[in-house]
Order: sequence, then structure tokens, then C-alpha cells
Amino acid sequence: MAIFSFIKGVGYRAGEVDPQSKQWSDSKGGKKTQLETLLEDLGLEQLYPEKLSLSTILQIDKKTITDEPAKCNSDLPWYFLKKLMIVNVTARNTKCTSACESNYNDSRLDLKNLVKSTNAGDMLNPLDIITALFLCSDDFVRQEMALKMSMCQFSVPLLLPNCDTKQCTLMLWALRDIVKKYRPQSLSESKGFIEDRIVLSELPMISFVRLGECSLSKSEILNKLLSNSQQYHDTFVHRDMECGDSPMRISNGLVEITWYLPRGNKNMDVFSEPVTVANLRGDIASFETQFSFLCETSAAVFVFFDTLDSECELLTNQHHKAQIFLVGNHQSDHFGMDALESVATKLGLTNSNILLKTKQMNDADFVKTLRKTVSNVVENSKMKMGIEQMAAIAHELGICVDEESSECQTAKINADAITADIQDILEYKEAQLPLQGQIWKELSRLEKEEFRLRNLGSKNIEDYKSDLQIQKTELREKQNSYNMSNAMTCFINAISSPGTERCYFLKWMRMNLDNVSREKLSDLREQYKEKCKNPENKAEIKDIDRQLSNSSLGTEHFIREMGQIYEASLSLPEKAPSRQQLQHLPKLCAQLLLDGFPLELVDGDASNIPLRWVSDVLSQLNDLMSSKSKILVVTVLGVQGTGKSTLLNTMFGVQFAVSSGRCTRGAFMLLIRINEDVKKILNCDFMLIIDTEGLKSQELAQLDNSYEHDNELATLVVGLSDITIINIAMENSTDMKDILQIVVHSFLRMKEVGKKPKCQFVHQNVSDVSAHDKNIRDRKLLLEQLNEMTQAAAKMEKKEENKSFTDVMEYSPETGNCYIPGLWNGDPPMAPVNAGYSEAVYELKKNISQILGSCESSANNILEFTEWMKSLWNAVKHENFIFSFRNSLVADAYMRLCTEFNKWEWEFRKYMYTWVTNAETRINNFGTVAVKSETSTTGQLLAQLKSEACTELSNWETKLLENLVEYFKQTEGHVYLVEGYRTEFESSAESLRREIKNSVFNQLTAAADIRQGMAELYRIKENHTKEIEGRVCALIEKCRKKKKVEITEKELDEEFDKMWTETEKELSSSEMKVEDIYNNVSHHLRDNVSHKGSYACKLLSQKSLQECGEDPFKYTAEGFWQRLKHGLKKIVNRASYTKAVQQIADNIISICKQYINGKMQRKNNYHDTYIQEILNVIDERLQNNQDVKTDIEFEVSLKQHICGVAARHFQKLHEDFLRANDPYRCLNQNKEKFRTDFKDVFHERDQCQKKAEEFTNHCLRPAVEDFVYRCLGPDIIGEMKTKQTFSTRMFFQYSVLLDLQSNDDFDSYRSYICSYEEYVKNWILKQIVECFSKGSTMFELEDKHVQSSIRSINDAVNKAKTEKRGNLKSFIQNVCQELGDKLVISQNALGAFMMLNNADQQQFAHWLTECVKDMAQDLRKKFKKTTIQMKLKDLHVKPENVLFTDVIGCGKQCPFCAAPCEAGGKEHGVHFASLHRPQALGRYRWVGTEKLVTDVCSSSVISDQRFRCTATNGEWHPYKDYTAIYPDWRIAPDSSLQASDHWKYVLAKFNQQFAEAFNAKPADIPATWKHITCKQAEESIKVSFNSK
Repeated sequence: MAIFSFIKGVGYRAGEVDPQSKQWSDSKGGKKTQLETLLEDLGLEQLYPEKLSLSTILQIDKKTITDEPAKCNSDLPWYFLKKLMIVNVTARNTKCTSACESNYNDSRLDLKNLVKSTNAGDMLNPLDIITALFLCSDDFVRQEMALKMSMCQFSVPLLLPNCDTKQCTLMLWALRDIVKKYRPQSLSESKGFIEDRIVLSELPMISFVRLGECSLSKSEILNKLLSNSQQYHDTFVHRDMECGDSPMRISNGLVEITWYLPRGNKNMDVFSEPVTVANLRGDIASFETQFSFLCETSAAVFVFFDTLDSECELLTNQHHKAQIFLVGNHQSDHFGMDALESVATKLGLTNSNILLKTKQMNDADFVKTLRKTVSNVVENSKMKMGIEQMAAIAHELGICVDEESSECQTAKINADAITADIQDILEYKEAQLPLQGQIWKELSRLEKEEFRLRNLGSKNIEDYKSDLQIQKTELREKQNSYNMSNAMTCFINAISSPGTERCYFLKWMRMNLDNVSREKLSDLREQYKEKCKNPENKAEIKDIDRQLSNSSLGTEHFIREMGQIYEASLSLPEKAPSRQQLQHLPKLCAQLLLDGFPLELVDGDASNIPLRWVSDVLSQLNDLMSSKSKILVVTVLGVQGTGKSTLLNTMFGVQFAVSSGRCTRGAFMLLIRINEDVKKILNCDFMLIIDTEGLKSQELAQLDNSYEHDNELATLVVGLSDITIINIAMENSTDMKDILQIVVHSFLRMKEVGKKPKCQFVHQNVSDVSAHDKNIRDRKLLLEQLNEMTQAAAKMEKKEENKSFTDVMEYSPETGNCYIPGLWNGDPPMAPVNAGYSEAVYELKKNISQILGSCESSANNILEFTEWMKSLWNAVKHENFIFSFRNSLVADAYMRLCTEFNKWEWEFRKYMYTWVTNAETRINNFGTVAVKSETSTTGQLLAQLKSEACTELSNWETKLLENLVEYFKQTEGHVYLVEGYRTEFESSAESLRREIKNSVFNQLTAAADIRQGMAELYRIKENHTKEIEGRVCALIEKCRKKKKVEITEKELDEEFDKMWTETEKELSSSEMKVEDIYNNVSHHLRDNVSHKGSYACKLLSQKSLQECGEDPFKYTAEGFWQRLKHGLKKIVNRASYTKAVQQIADNIISICKQYINGKMQRKNNYHDTYIQEILNVIDERLQNNQDVKTDIEFEVSLKQHICGVAARHFQKLHEDFLRANDPYRCLNQNKEKFRTDFKDVFHERDQCQKKAEEFTNHCLRPAVEDFVYRCLGPDIIGEMKTKQTFSTRMFFQYSVLLDLQSNDDFDSYRSYICSYEEYVKNWILKQIVECFSKGSTMFELEDKHVQSSIRSINDAVNKAKTEKRGNLKSFIQNVCQELGDKLVISQNALGAFMMLNNADQQQFAHWLTECVKDMAQDLRKKFKKTTIQMKLKDLHVKPENVLFTDVIGCGKQCPFCAAPCEAGGKEHGVHFASLHRPQALGRYRWVGTEKLVTDVCSSSVISDQRFRCTATNGEWHPYKDYTAIYPDWRIAPDSSLQASDHWKYVLAKFNQQFAEAFNAKPADIPATWKHITCKQAEESIKVSFNSK
């Protein structure tokens, strides 16, 4: 199918200004001419010199999608064009609505006015409008108009007059695109036919002219002459048509022609042979040039007259080549027999040359006589001439020819240079277009085989793929070995010419190539149709199909060759001159696409898309257009021969190939511009129309295995479409079921990958006006079939939750179906297009526009469309489309959703971190002077806090869900693509609430229990302090009584020591009870394993916890190995298995030790929630590592080991806590402070400054530091989360891999693969340290909290100062109460400070304010000196742990290659990874050889190979069905064949080291892997994570 047989360029530029139109400017100064006046009436005055272009006509504007009637004369040309472009035979009905309705609402009886109002003088004759439009249009619009008029069986201009210049033009170019097909009588027996371009057809021409006035309607008689009794049609406009009686203002002198073409049925044919009929408008006396032209070119000229001048020099002086026939109306009052006889004698005419309409003869008899005369002329005439030959005669007579412009002639020369030498099409293609032949087909086959691996057999996958790549490289080298052919050099040079010349060239090329291939193709197409009626002729049909492909030559083949030349050049070095010289080709083609020429999307011969070529063309198109330009895509699908192309032609006014000589192969796309007035309605700038190859019925599909091709094509175009038209011809309803299956498959696949195209079913050849009502049953049947097909497709795609078609897409049987009558109104070739067909298609167009305008999702831009095309095509190359689909737009949309959800999640967590910190502060301050508590017990406070927590958690969950709802309401950002993930993220919000609730409740419970345990200690300490204070006060009194005698410092010390010793002996000596933590831990461990069965409990009893955890954990696998089935022992390498299990144990132990160390650093008392959390971590990690089978012995021994270590540490933690809080120890710690206070009070010294410093240093400063470190953790996390690395799991993986790639170090890779979590945690810590070691971010965060604390303290002091009553004690209590919600003030320090404190309140407040200032400065200095590593150790919330939890996600790793899962949310249904690795890195080796496996699981899952492991119980299982073993994993094939290059590079480089690390033999590295460079490896990471 010729690529440009479809459409004349939407954006054709005008050629040179018409010589006729130059007159326009000359007359501006004087009186307006007839032409000027008419053009002004029609609103066309600007288009006369500038010319109307196709881009203007074909663009979609409000007129083309609304039923707005013509209200004034200036609307009429556009109304005509709108109707003509959709081939509507009512286009010439050009009356304004104001004229039509002038008397409609007049309720008066005024007959005079009624008679006056019917005067048609102010109406415009349709011929004037047509003439004006031809004068105001460029050559390409003229050609389009002539073609569409011919399809409507309207007469078309042959000689176009200009009434101002008195010049006329032969419309040769305008008529060149008309191709007619007919069967003369001579071929009726053989059923043969002739199909030819009408300007080249040598046919006899019969011309009809008028001399003087004539009472007979020449045009009406011609219409009757050309119409048979069953089928009348107004070919020529006549006086009895609507507005046909309006005076012609500019169309006199117009010569119109039409053709009568027989169908080979002598009973129906008017003439048995084809004939051209010409009709001159106006009196030949006024248009002698036109008359002379007709006399020179016609076989006969029929002159209509009423009266003749006996001299009649006009007739008698002509040297006629044509026979002259005189046609008179004998009934006319002016008829003169004598004059007729005189003229007839001079002309030498006989009776047979004279036709008179007498009184005895009615119109039918007259037409019959005329028809017989014409028929006789046609049958006997030797005078036959093609329109092309008439150009020479036109030149002799001074008539212009519309092909004379320099651009047109240069383009013709260029096109002829390419096409003139074509003899045998197949030989020509092989010689001039060699790159697209067998080489390209073989490349396409190899490309698909790389994805499908059907011929893999027993070969190693990666070796096989490497071989395929080598073969592809060799084929590309073969392509590059060809020099560019002469034809291609000429073609590329020609399309590089300026715009108008390029358009002419492509048109000439298309017409020339059609002419060359038409004869052969037409015959083959007819044979194909006949043979297909009986599909048993399989071999013959296949042979004809092959011949059709070989004999087809169109412009698309040249553009296809351009694509192959370009793609082949890309395999050359980047700086190679031959590659550089071809870089402009995509831009050339992009310009063609923008100009309205179609681009081949799918090569139907090779059944492939040249992805790089098409992508680069579209990329250049994006550069030529505004980058913000949006496109909507309309596609048609249907069975072969159901009129898909005709439907698009009629709907959009374009011209896809529909003749029998051409047939759409593959898919083509073209752009139609959207006018400004419709852009807001449709929300796009362009509409992309895709025409597709017809789908084949199942019988035909079996002949050439094209069922697969049909599936691919349907999936692609449905996936690209915003709306798909499913074309169903009612006579082919038997094929409908097969096609529906393909269509439903495509829609199901789109639903599963997030695309939601609309569809419209079009039922053709349904002519009944009540079709919609009568077809209720058919619509019901269609829906039943669609449901049936949906269930079948869902079963095949393993998506059986889709039960009905409406599950797959929005579809209503009432609105989703359109009924269209047959195309032709009668029998071709003389039948015009059915007006009902045009109107029904127009209604469909309006409906489609409405559907597209109401789409919730936003249109794509060109680059997004390109991405869809690439990802869809890559996916259809795989056999399992749904599991193979990877699309960067979907990935982007998913990434954005994850990023947003992660932000919301962090806001939730951060808020709850702050809330828990405040709640813990309230608990720690409970029962002290710092809190005015409304609750009497710790238990009540805990219950209250838990209740508040539940409220907060519930509010935040609701907020998250509301955010999700709002997020999915967006129209931008392709949100609809990830609609399928919505429920997962909703579940994740609920899961997050549960997780945070458990954590919060554990923290609150632990804090409350520890605080409850401290209550007794605080009481004892308080009693001790009071007792000491009383004794010291008594001692002071005692010493003061001795004041008369001077007491020395030594004596005071002795008195104090004596008192202290006595008091110590008298105080209660009850010691704090030490709990047996081992016992507590054992109890929880036993509870944890009890549900594992009695054997687990028995194992637990064999060893005491005190004996566990002393030595490093070592797994031996003895018991497991003994119980292993014999078959499994063959496939499981014991050493490798033991190492893998040991690695799991080491990772879990490491995580638990980090948790234990965190608790030890906090120095709080032990709580049972600690061991519960540790056991939960162990269970969770074991669950995540189920891919490596372990036994109960391993689980119990691991838990015993970890619990032993934990119990040992927690016992120490508990004892250290008791020791630190022992009342006697605390009392003795303050002994010297009490001594100093005793002396100060005794000597009555001022204590204000000293006490302020003491309060600041011992009470406030520790509290402020604690506050800073409690707040700093979330701040650091928040800061790190602003970096893209930590925004989503995918970005995190991408960043880690890039870092690994830049280091290119084996130890790092081994650590990443073998100790993934440990490596990631260390990597995160390193990122935090790097981030906060430079710059002032950390200091700013710290200072923010220090300043916040200082403000709170100063506010508290100022508020306490306002309390007039009370002493210093109440002042301090007021200060502490104000700070109680923020700072945890040490009760030990506060109790000691309050003792013997007689400071003045006002002075104390003054000094306290000064001390607090100094404290702030000291803290800043301390924070600046402290390293980031030291600070991280003291943080309550460990940033590295929180960030690790976020980015590690579910923690699952690919069961084959150990690539980590990147899915977002907590509750994702399936796990996936962007970049899989060779299975060697998952420790896989070949059974027997022990060599590491190079297969990448993303390739294995599309092969016919099998695997076995412990999960399959040693049985072989097909990779394609891996989901049966690992149902929660989705392993998509690589997005490109280079996607895994990073890991291939790593294994190739460190093959030996990995073999040693895994106790295996080195892998056999495929040849192509060894050539992967570091740069290519890095690029593959970017491609896989869509971060180019």
C-alpha cells in the first residue's frame, strides 16, 4: 500500500500565486469586479491571492463536529467543504437557513409578499460557490475537491474560468488523483475489469454546449441521459435543483466533465463503453476559446439551441475534429426551421446529426433518442483522447494548464527519474531498496526470537541470546555494506527540497508508483478475494498473498528504506562520517508527518516496528511541535475488506487507500491539526489517526500464522488509542467471533496494564431506518459474545477475575454501537456515495469527539505516545503480554504515587514520633512536681494516653485515605495508569496505622511500667533526702548554739560526718530486688515456639538459656541433610546451602544485636516488650527468607542463641539500672553537696548565684540535651527524605547500584549480594554521615531545639515570677510544671537541689536567667565539637534504622537472583524488581558441572526451560509457570535487551572471585558479555530504572 496514497498533505503549502489572481490587486483602485464582489459575499477575498490549503480544510474545528447550519453567504463555502470532505451528496444544497425559514413563522396571509419572497435572485448558485472555491484553493485542495466530487458523482471542472481576466485553466493536476474502475462490454464474459487513472484513460469525449438562449435544460437532460431508469442522479447542477435557478455570476465559461462507466451488464448499462461527458456553462458565443477546445478534443459536440442565425459563423467557421450535432426544441416560440436547414447544409449535416424535441415527444422519449445517438457516436468513434493529451491543445489555444508551476514540473522530473525505469517491481525493490528485503525480515525474526526464545532447545539462554545478537550485528554490517542506491539518493534529495516542491514530488511519486503496480495488484487482489471464499485453497491463497507483497510498491517502501538506512547507520561508530551524514533523516520524515503525510508505524511485510527509527522521527516531531502539544489517538480495527479506510476517509476527510489495487499492510499514522476553538473541548492540539491492516478470519489466519500478527497489531493499536473503532460488516458476521476474541484480548491486556481506552462498535451495511431498535437482539447477542470472549481471554491471560466485558472497560450496548448503511447508493461504478452513509459517519464523528472531550485522563504528548509505543511493542514481542509489559509512563506514575505516599507516611510517622516523645515525657514526669496530673495512677495515665493515641492514629489514617482519593482525582500525571494499585495503598495506610499503633503502645507500656517501678525508688529517695535535710537543719541549730565559741571548718566537717554516719545507720536498709531476666526471656521464648509443636519445645528444653549465645552461632545442617529427600540431595550443594543458611542467621543476629545495643545505650530498665520485639523481628526475617528452606532445629537454635545474648545483656542492663538508682548510692553521691549547703546555711552566705548554677547544670542542662537528642532523630530523617535517593525504594536501589558501579569493587558487590541488609544499613549510615559532616545543617537543627528549650525555660521563669506568694520551692515547682510537657527533669537532681535552699526568689530568678544563657552557649560549643558519629549513637530515634525500614520495604528478594523487591506501600500484592541479575549471583549453579549459571531470570521466565529447587521439592518445573511456585513475585522480562548489562558486566569481571566465594566453578561467560563496557553497564542501570 503506497504510504501516501492515503492522504494529501494536511499542511500542503500553496504554490506560486495564480497568474489569474494577480488581477485582484490591479482592480483595487477602481470599481469592484464581478469576481471581487462575489468573493466578498462569500468571505473568501483573503483566500484569492493567498490560496486555501488542505491544513485549513482538514483541521478539526467546531464546524466539523457540530450541526451549525449556514446562516449567511460567508458560511456557504465552508458548509460545502465540510459536506464534501465527508463525501456527502447533499454538499451542493447551499441555501442559507435564513432564506429557508423566511416564511416559516409568518402567520399572516399576504400572497404578494409570498410571491416576492420566493424570488431566488439573492441566492447563490452552487456552481458559483464551486468555481470560487477552485479559484481560491491551492493545487492540493483542488485535487482533493475534485476527487471527493467525483466520488459523489458530481461533475468536476475541466476548464476553470476567471471572469475578470477572461482566462481559463485546464484542471489537469486537479483531476490526476481520480482513479476509476469499470467493466466494458468486451470484458463482461471474463468478469475482468479496467482500473486506471482517469486523466490517462483515452476515452471518447462527448461535449454539450449551448448557443444562445435555450428552453431545454441541457444539464437536466444530461443527468437523465447518464442515469438509468432505476438510478437517477443529479450529476450536473440544473435549474430545478436547490438554488440552481439563481443567476450564475462567475461560473459562466466553466467546462465540467463527468464519466459514464459501464459495469458490464447490458440490461443495466446506459452505454456499453466508457465515455467522457463535458458540459460548457454559458453561451458559446461568449466563450469561443472553450468551444474551440471542446471541438478539438471531443468525438462529438452537441449544440443545444432554440434559434439559429442562418450565417452562424461560430459553427461554420470552425475546423472541427468533432462531429457536430444540433439539438433544438421544436416547441420553442423562437425556433426557425429555415435557419436550421441553412446551418445544417453549411456544416454538411444529415438527419442523424439533428435532434429535435417535438410536441409528440416527452422528455423520456427525447432522452432515449439522444442516448441512442450518443451511443452510436461512442461505439463508432475513433477520436479518443486522455485529459493529459489535451494539455497540448490547451497550450495552442492559450489556455493555462494547472501543472505549469516550476515546483510541480521539477517534482515531476524528480519522480519520473526514480520510477521511469521500473519494469519488474520485485527486481526493482531488490536492486534499489535492498535493506528492507530479506535482511530486514530476518532481523525482525531474530529480534522477536530474542524475546520469545522459541528455538532455544537445550542451549544456555544467555549463550543463545549472545549468538542472536552476533547474528543481528552481522546483518546490520551487511546492510551497511550496501551503497545507497540511485533511487534512494534521488528520493532523499527530493524530499529535502522546499515544502511545496516536496509535496508535489510525493504526490507524483505516489501516482507514478500506483500506476506502475495497479494493473498487477488489481488482478491479484481480485484473485485473492475469490480464493478466500473457499479457504481450502490454502497454498494458492498463500502464494497470491506473497505475490501481493512482492508486487506492491509505494512511497512507504522508500521511507521504510530510509528507516533501515538510518537504523543500520546507528550500529556504526558514533563519529563515523557515514553515520553523521544520515542524522537528518528522522527530521525530514518528522516534517512530512507534520505536513500531513502518513508514517508507517508497523511494517506489515516484516510484522515489526523499526523502533529506533520511528522513535527518533517522533522525537524530532516533538521538537518541531510545541513540547506541550497533546495528541488524542483514534484507531480503527476490523476484518479485511470491511471498509475501515473508507470509514476514516469519510470521517476525517482524508484519503487512505481503498482501491482494489492497494491494501493496507501493517499500520500507518497521520496527524490532523485541531483548531483553537476545539482545543479546549478535546483538550488536545492534534488528533493522530491510525489505519490498520485488516484482521484475518481464523481460517485465513491459519494459512500464514498471522493470528499472532493480528494479536500483536490489535494490542499495539488499542494500547495507543484513546478510542478504538471496532468495524464490523454485517455480511461478515461469521468472522466476527474470531475478531472479537482478538479485540477483547487487547482490551483486557490494556486494563491490566492501567490503560483504559474507549471503544465504539460500528455495524456497517445496516440500511433500515429502524436499525437501532430492531437490533436490540443483535446488541444483546454481541454483549453475550463479548462476555464469552472476555472469559476466554481472561483464562488465557490468567486474569480470571474478569467475568464480563464491562469488567474490562466501560461499555454500554445502547451508546457503544453505531449502525451505518451501505457505502454506495446503487451499484458502482456510477453510484454516488450514500448520503445516509455520510450522515451516519458524521454522527459517529460527533459521538467520538464527545467521548474524547469527556475523557477524565489527560492526553499524551508526542514523547509520552512514543514511550507507550515502545513499551507496548516490546511487550507484544513476548508471548505473555501482561507479565511482560513495562512502561516508563506507568513506572513514572507509580514512582510519583510512591513518592507522594512516602511523604504522607513520613508526615504521619514524624507526627507520631513527636506525639510519643511528649507522651513519654508526661509519663516520666508523672507523680513529680513537674506535672499537675488529673489522674491518680500510672495505669490511668497509660489508658488515657492509649486512648489519645488511637484517636490520633485514626485521624491520620483517614487523612492518608483522603489524600489518596484526592490524588486519584487528578487528570495530569497519568494517575489513571496506577488505579490498579489504589487498593494496595489503601491497605498500606491501614497496615501503617496498625504498625505504628503496636510500636506506640509498646513504648507507652514500657515507659509506664518502668515509671511505675521507679515510684518506690523515688519514695525511698525522697524520704532519705527529707531525713538528711532534717538532721542537717538540727545540726545547724546545734552548731549555732555554740557560736559563742568560734567553730572551725574542721569541726564543722567532723560534726557533719558524725551526723551522716548516724543517719545512714538509722535509715531503712531494704535493698532493691533484682529480677531474673533469663527467666523472663525463657518464658517469652517458650511462648513463641510453643505453636511450632512438641518437638520444638523438646529442643528448647535440651539447653538452658544461660548456656546459649556464649559462642558464635554456627549452622551445620546435619539434621536437615539427613532428612532431605534423595532427589533433593542431587540438586542442593551442601556447602553452598550451609553457607546460605549461615548468611541468613548472621544477618538476623546482626539486626537483633543492633536492637539490643540501642536499648543498652538508653540505660533504661529492662521491659518484656524488648524480648517480644526481638522475637517478632526473628519471625519476620525467617518469613522473608522462606526461599531457602530451613528446619525447626535451625529456627529453635537461632532463637536460643539470640535470646541468650539478649538475656545476658538485658540482665546487665537491669542490674546497672538498679545500681544507678540505688537510694543509698544516690544519697552518698550528694553527700558533698549537702556538706557545702550545710556550711553555706550555717555561715548565712548568699546562695542565689550558686543555686541558679546548680539548678541549671544538674536539672535543666541534662533535660535540654535529652530533648535535643529526642528531636534530632526525626529531623535527620526528614532532611534525608528530601533527597531523591530516599524518596522511593526504586530510587534508593538505583542510587545504591550507581554507587556500586562507580566503586567497581568486588568486596562491595559481594557484601551487597551476600549481606544485603547489612550493606544497605552501612550505606545509609555513610550517606547520613556524609550529608551532615559538611555544612551547617546539623548545627542548625540542634540550635533550633536549643533555642526552643531556652524560650520555654525563660517563659516558665517569667510566668513563675508573676506568682507573688510562696517561697523558692513553689517558684521552682511552678517552673518545672511549665516545662513538664517538654523537658524531663531528673528527680534525683531536683530533690538534692531543693534541700537547704534558702536563696532569695527574685535574685535566684535573675541569676537563673543568666545561667541559662551561658548554658545555651556551652551546649552550642559542645554540639559543634561532637562528631556526627557520636551524636548518632545518642539519638533516641536512630535515623539509619528508620530509613532502612522504609527503603528495605517488605525485605523480599527474588527467589532466583536475590534482587530486592522495590514495590511501594506495606501491603503490595506482588513483589517486583527493576533489575534482575544472572542467577549465579543468587548462588545458582548447574547440576553436574557445579558451574555458576549465567541465565538471567528475566530471560528464563520467557523460555521453555525448567528449574528445580527445594521449593519445588526437587521436581522440575517450567520457568514460564514460576508463579505456581512463587505466586507473589512478578518477574517481568527486561525492558530492553541491554537492561541486565550491569550485572552481566559485574559477573564477567568478577567471575573467578564469585566462584570462590560461592564454592562453585566459574561461569561460562557468553561472548557478548565480555564486550560490555563500564559505561554501558552504567547506562543499563539508568534504562532499567527509567532515569535517563
